[in-house]
Amino acid sequence: MRRLRPVPAVETAEALRAALAGGDAILPLAPGAEPPADLPEHVPQRVALVVETSGSSGRPKRVALTADALLASASASAAAVGGAGRWLLALPTHYIAGVNVLVRSLAAGMTPVVLEGRFEAQRFAAAARELDVVDRYTALVPTQLARIVSAEDPSVIEEARSFAAILVGGQALPEPVLTAALELGLTVVTTYGSSETSGGCVYDGVPIGDTRVRVVDGRIEIAGSVLAEGYLDEELMRERFVVDDGRRWYRTGDVGAIEDGRLRVEGRADDVIVSGGVKVSLAAVERVVRGVPGLAEAVVVAADDAEWGQVPVVVSVQPADLAGLRARVARELGVAARPARIVELAALPMLASGKPDRRAIGTLVASSAGGDARPTAQA
Repeated sequence: MRRLRPVPAVETAEALRAALAGGDAILPLAPGAEPPADLPEHVPQRVALVVETSGSSGRPKRVALTADALLASASASAAAVGGAGRWLLALPTHYIAGVNVLVRSLAAGMTPVVLEGRFEAQRFAAAARELDVVDRYTALVPTQLARIVSAEDPSVIEEARSFAAILVGGQALPEPVLTAALELGLTVVTTYGSSETSGGCVYDGVPIGDTRVRVVDGRIEIAGSVLAEGYLDEELMRERFVVDDGRRWYRTGDVGAIEDGRLRVEGRADDVIVSGGVKVSLAAVERVVRGVPGLAEAVVVAADDAEWGQVPVVVSVQPADLAGLRARVARELGVAARPARIVELAALPMLASGKPDRRAIGTLVASSAGGDARPTAQA
């Protein structure tokens, strides 16, 4: 067995270096967070890192990763983007995306430039200027990329163009944001993966390294050297990690399809609601909604409805025309998918990873039905 040590955010980089070299396994903590009271003192010898998932749409899980898996991910990533280089760290290091930047930096023998505090486009540009190499990289979530492409300061776009690759993952990248980034000359690489796969392992729909992807009964499954050892929860591990014909697969919570060798992620398996007897994918509704100008960061969640059972609800920081939105969604997805209302908030609740906190948003939507929050329109 190997000792498991909770590590404060400021110590993560050095503690990770030691863990990859065979020292204590680590659990990176969020800034200011206390170690979990139920954290075990030891983990299996192969485990170097334990990462707690964000719990954005379900209960948090503790994912156990080996040094081999993390380094395989870094190697595959470097090969996919054209080589090693220096990284700008703009994501929290208690999530796998931030850890990956540290691992890639260690593998490249370079120290990353760290963007501290709240992400702002001008601060991103200032941090980018500290990178003293030609081959420069960063990893962002869609919200961060949206702030860059909408920046009015031309120097922000100039610095963003200097990156050999900007990896964007963590959630679906709205098509308008991607289109705007590409038109501005940014080298954007969309990534798909999770803590269970050592982070992104599918770039622009294509598996990297020795990663394999398949779709079984609509559910995306992943195999390869980037796979985690599993979870500290053994029952959950048996449910999500399976062996088929001698190969180990991780059964994701996502649904999708493979077309012409590229993976298309269609949303989470658990985000399908039944509205008036018809199945509706909230992810599909959200994709349509985010295609409307001004709604690139909108979120679609489910709300209970006395007549239809459940209905989609759009949550946004920008006002929108409900009638026009319903018509657009109906044309693309059918009438059952039309959002019932729009709830406008001053700011979307966010997780430290930069993802929308969908559980918190759902709670606010439930409150809005009772008058505690302000729906901007009602169907």
